[in-house]
Amino acid sequence: MRASRLLSILLTLQTRGRVPAEALAREFEVSIRTIYRDVDQLSAAGVPVYSERGRSGGFQLHEGYRTRLTGLTPTEAEALLLAGMGGAAADLGVGQEAAAAQLKMLAALPPDAGANAQRVGTRFHLDPAPWYARIEPLELLPTLASAVWRDRRIRIGYESWSNTVTRDLDPLGLVLKAGVWYLIAVAKDRPRTYRVSNIRSLDLLDKSFQRPARFNLARHWSASAKEFEARLLSERAIIRISLEGRRLLRDNYPAAEHAVATKHTKARPAGWVKAEIPVEDLSQSVRQLLRLGAEIEVLGPPALRKAMAEEAGRVVGLYR
Repeated sequence: MRASRLLSILLTLQTRGRVPAEALAREFEVSIRTIYRDVDQLSAAGVPVYSERGRSGGFQLHEGYRTRLTGLTPTEAEALLLAGMGGAAADLGVGQEAAAAQLKMLAALPPDAGANAQRVGTRFHLDPAPWYARIEPLELLPTLASAVWRDRRIRIGYESWSNTVTRDLDPLGLVLKAGVWYLIAVAKDRPRTYRVSNIRSLDLLDKSFQRPARFNLARHWSASAKEFEARLLSERAIIRISLEGRRLLRDNYPAAEHAVATKHTKARPAGWVKAEIPVEDLSQSVRQLLRLGAEIEVLGPPALRKAMAEEAGRVVGLYR
């Protein structure tokens, strides 16, 4: 533990320059006296670290001294920082490890390149969660990540649409989609998708499994997501929609907005337009399209138009 802290202190000084003892103590959650002992240990090991007194004082490495850990170029470092997992690393239980890896990466660069790469983290931040999203409980996620990494078979209690079922699974990977974590695991000889927040219990079994030789998580997820969307939006509706309605579609119904935009790519009329859009089953479509209020009119199919009228009538009845 101490050896790891000594290395982290060295890399922190190399990356940031002069750092007060109080700041180091807060960062590594130790006493100031412990920091002084650690710095003495670094000095005894031949690291040219010295201290300056005063309000702006602190510990600092001798100018020109650097320890190199890797051979990353500035462009590679910037790309890695921009693609950082951020909160996802903490969800998986490796937040501290991710921070340490980033520190080592920055320390491996020449002084100017390291500073330039570090600027990425101060100017770009990735937040994959949608607006107003409810934060889902993720207590089981670190254990799931461990099972995925170690190829360990698991037994879960999973809450489906109708009840809670028990499944023995071979976990292949975890996917973060729009702020929601999903587990891809083999059940009954084929990969299936499970929403992590629906897992009610989790046991690691004393069995390993053999990963499918040609399984590619990114490729599988892409194909699975397209198949799911195609299956979900299997119906079609004919609509008339206003300009304001088209703006509302962007936030409430992206697939429908894309269909309208595709049909009117050249003209871009300012008034009402007619288009065919993909929709879900009848009950879901009614609730989704009613969000647009009087900015949309369903022309067909007749069953959807009738259901829209009936639901709108019930809404009017509530406010009479």
